[in-house]
Amino acid sequence: MSKNLVIVESPAKAKTIEGYLGKDYKVASSYGHVRDLQKGNNAIDIENGFQPTYEISKDKKDVIRDLKKLAKGAETIYLASDDDREGEAISWHLQEALKLDKSKTKRIVFHEITKNAISKAINNPRTLNVDLVNAQQARRVLDRLVGFELSPILWKKIKTGLSAGRVQSVAVRLVVDREREIDGHTAVSSFKITAEFSLEKGKVLNAELPSKFKTKEEAESFIKDCVGASYDIRNLEKKPGKKSPAPPFITSTLQQEASRKLGFSVARTMSVAQKLYEAGKISYMRTDSLNLSDEAITAAKNEISSSYGDNFVKTRKYKTKNASAQEAHEAIRPTNFSHRTAGNDDSEVRLYELIWKRAIASQMAEAEIEKTVASIGISTRKENLVATGEVVKFEGFLKVYTESTDDENGESESKGMLPPIEIGQALALGEMKAREGFSRHAARYTEASLVKKLEEMGIGRPSTYAPTISTIQKREYVVKEARDGHERKYAEIILENDQVTTHSMTEITGAEKNKLFPTNIAMIVNDFLVDYFPNVIDYSFTANVEKEFDEIAHGQKTWNTMIESFYGGFHKTVETTEQVERSEIGKVRELGDDPATGKPIIARMGKFGAMVQMGETSEDEEAEKPKYASLRKGQFLDNITLEDALELFKLPRDVGEYEDKVISIAIGRFGPYIKHDDKFISIGKDEDPMTLSLDRAIELIKAKQEADAPVAFYEELPVQKGVGRFGPFIKWNNMFINVNKRYDFDHLTEGDIVELIKEKIQKEIDKVIHNWEDEGIVVEKARWGRSVIKKGRVKIELTKTVVAADLSLDEVQAIIEKNAPAKKKKTTTKKATKTKKK
Repeated sequence: MSKNLVIVESPAKAKTIEGYLGKDYKVASSYGHVRDLQKGNNAIDIENGFQPTYEISKDKKDVIRDLKKLAKGAETIYLASDDDREGEAISWHLQEALKLDKSKTKRIVFHEITKNAISKAINNPRTLNVDLVNAQQARRVLDRLVGFELSPILWKKIKTGLSAGRVQSVAVRLVVDREREIDGHTAVSSFKITAEFSLEKGKVLNAELPSKFKTKEEAESFIKDCVGASYDIRNLEKKPGKKSPAPPFITSTLQQEASRKLGFSVARTMSVAQKLYEAGKISYMRTDSLNLSDEAITAAKNEISSSYGDNFVKTRKYKTKNASAQEAHEAIRPTNFSHRTAGNDDSEVRLYELIWKRAIASQMAEAEIEKTVASIGISTRKENLVATGEVVKFEGFLKVYTESTDDENGESESKGMLPPIEIGQALALGEMKAREGFSRHAARYTEASLVKKLEEMGIGRPSTYAPTISTIQKREYVVKEARDGHERKYAEIILENDQVTTHSMTEITGAEKNKLFPTNIAMIVNDFLVDYFPNVIDYSFTANVEKEFDEIAHGQKTWNTMIESFYGGFHKTVETTEQVERSEIGKVRELGDDPATGKPIIARMGKFGAMVQMGETSEDEEAEKPKYASLRKGQFLDNITLEDALELFKLPRDVGEYEDKVISIAIGRFGPYIKHDDKFISIGKDEDPMTLSLDRAIELIKAKQEADAPVAFYEELPVQKGVGRFGPFIKWNNMFINVNKRYDFDHLTEGDIVELIKEKIQKEIDKVIHNWEDEGIVVEKARWGRSVIKKGRVKIELTKTVVAADLSLDEVQAIIEKNAPAKKKKTTTKKATKTKKK
């Protein structure tokens, strides 16, 4: 037994650290949090200062048992979870759950996994910081109170299964507000004047008018005035300038730049960064500090000097603007600047390279730029055209790295060098053009720009951005997708060879890629929360809550006092809102009447999402039932028109027959489809269900029939082939059988198919430990050495310590009775329950 026990969060980290510390140290992992708030309504004692009740997570009981054994034999226990509030809370929960002797328990922190950093941490231990623990505890308790009291209100008043959260609901509101801002935008046209001048040796000088014309008539007048005009260089001005590098990455800027440059989602960025950190390649990746240690700055300086020269070095110390940032932390950087590449796969290599370049560039000299501006006079007009060029005189940090931006206009600012010109030089006009352009609406959020907005508003912290953005997508409040653009006409007025011509042109505009779109349910939930819980979803309130967490972390405020100041008004609103009629909530818009039948048409939320309804619901069974149609992607209850709704009612439509069966086209929960012979065939994104022809429908039906056709028969049952999420498979007797690489999937023989089916049948037989058919109970082998009990829809996974083969029927029934889910009860807090009893 080792004299010293070090407990870290992840097994990957444990392996790396144990290699640095040697034989006197045993490094074990807690696999993250080991305790959490008790499930159900009794987790928080509201009447007694919001005291939480914690329990060891089911999947961590074995971990706690093993750690207790190791701790019992150790002279000193080092709690080495991450150096942030979450990490401090993990260490505190470990101390409580393991019942550690405080006299032999020490807390250590490090910001990188290197031998030097680990040794330094071991030699400089500290005690647990209770203020940091309380800040995390306050966040957890507040979020539980909000979630547990708000979500049931949403279930009752809007739709079962919805959820609300303090930060996630604000993130959804940002996306909803942006969508409505876009919907309310009216594009305003203007005309931009550009000109090309022909120079000697085939060179071209491009220029433009600095201001735009508001109307076509003004632009046309300008162009006509330039017929027969002469042009010359009136002024030539050179302006020296400098560009400075961006600071090293913090969590939010890494997420943004990885999205722009590498196309990574926020969640993927954090997952890959975690692996690099655990492997000892980068410093801690959850940080809001721009600080770099003196050791890191020196290492960067040496690398720059040896690779590029001393004139490329410029030492900088960045000051974090965020007052609550922990300056003891560092920005994200490589642990060894001499390693230009690191990582075990392509994602890790690319992200590491990005971090290396950004950190190195932050310690490099400014780039020196020379900007040249030429003013071009027009003999017939008072305005001057302007040509601009840029030349890099000294690369500086640009040698390594250029920061990307969220370019909302799609226009690049980079300009090349101007061709040789001089003041007084006459210019020959090649072409002048007035092109109609349109004002753009605000850009929809990407994951990266949403992170940026949340950070600017002071909402959330480095550790919350990725889970928040993942959650709102999993809950289907927000979808991330690409959408096609639409055609738009614009005008061009061209002057060439002293002739003016006007052209009507078309362009594709409004195409979106990897943007965040709100769903209809997001808009309804958002409006409900804004109306009834304005504090919870208010931007400034949510930011102020973060500041209060900071005050708790610095020992300036008591955590349960902060919760109490929020909860009283919040709970009162919950009780009031319970009295609101469901019919008063949600969008029910009267769109008008159907011209053909005179029946009213409304838009509303239905069981399966947003829809339009033609006709009224009646309790009279003899009455004609209403017709319903689901909204299509990109349509919102907010703005759907009567004309849009009438188009939707054109579906389902019969397009003809095939094999003596009617073919109909409709739209369902999962998009447009063809129905034929009681079979459903999905229609691709590039097909329009409103115009899909009979011939094309038959093509799709034949393709589906061919795909579903049996490739063989086994025991008189058909065998089909397919490719799914996990690769190629065959389907037989409702069993999906994976086809691994040792088989040629495109040329499976009858022998291959029989072998695959027999192996699958044997695997299913081998899985069964007990089978009590009369009781409908099966006990099977599961993953990771565990077993699982199945009865109907009940599925109970046993711990590794339970030997399933030794269980009797009575013992299994007792386990089912104890663990089977109880019937859903009304969710209330303790305080709410007591009020009702009174």
